[in-house]
This record gives sequence, C-alpha cells and structure tokens, in this order.
Amino acid sequence: MRPLRFDFHASAASYAAALLLAGTAGTALAAPASAEATQLYRQTAADCRAGRTQQSQADCLREAGAALQETRRGHLQSTDAATLSANAVARCARQPTERRASCEKLARGEGTSAGSVAGGGVLRTLVETVPGPAPAPAAAPR
Repeated sequence: MRPLRFDFHASAASYAAALLLAGTAGTALAAPASAEATQLYRQTAADCRAGRTQQSQADCLREAGAALQETRRGHLQSTDAATLSANAVARCARQPTERRASCEKLARGEGTSAGSVAGGGVLRTLVETVPGPAPAPAAAPR
C-alpha cells in the first residue's frame, strides 16, 4: 500500500469573506432586523478602523457596508454552522469523482491544517492509504 496525499488550498480571500459573513463581532447574520444589522455594521466598522481584522481598512469597511446593504435587502443568507458545513461539502461536488470523498472529509474537518489567512492561505492536508494493484501471479517453473 502506498499513501495517497490530497492537498486542498483555500485562498485568503475566501476565508476573509467567510469571516466577514460570520460577523467580526461573532454574531451570525441570520437576517437580523435593520437595527441589529446596523449595530453589527457599527461594531464591524469599529473593528476595521481599529485594525482588528485581517484586511486593509478600506477593504474591510467596503465589505462591511456591502454586507449591511445585502442584509437589508434580505439577500444575506444564514451563516449558522450547519449551513456553512453543508456549503463546504456541496463545493466538493465539482471535484473529480476520485477526489470527491477526500474533499468531503476535508470539508468536515478531517486532516490537518497549516498556515493562516493573514499569511496568505490555509493548507489542509489529508493523507489516505490506498491499496496498490495486486501483484501479478508468479510464472510457473518449466
């Protein structure tokens, strides 16, 4: 048997967007009322201005404003843990068939992670042992 290594690279931008949608203040954006959305925006904007995010201040404020606008329109979906997990597994459907099961395992948290969003990306690694081909039968002596 030889180990099969499957690496999954996630971009910093995708993690930054996920962190923003999850709410810098730690509050889920499950279609809050306008007052709640405004309060969340103010907290996020304060975090942006104080440098407590992994983005430039301009990008952080722009994304916080866009999230507020989409929340008010009712277009920002729930970001509860079950929804995020289902979305991660659903993205694996685009992987080739032979890699799909490994992708789903990574999406569910199996394997190891290294790196950070601030460092430019997170490398997720899953090592699986896959049996090799059966050896050919030995030739009969003559």
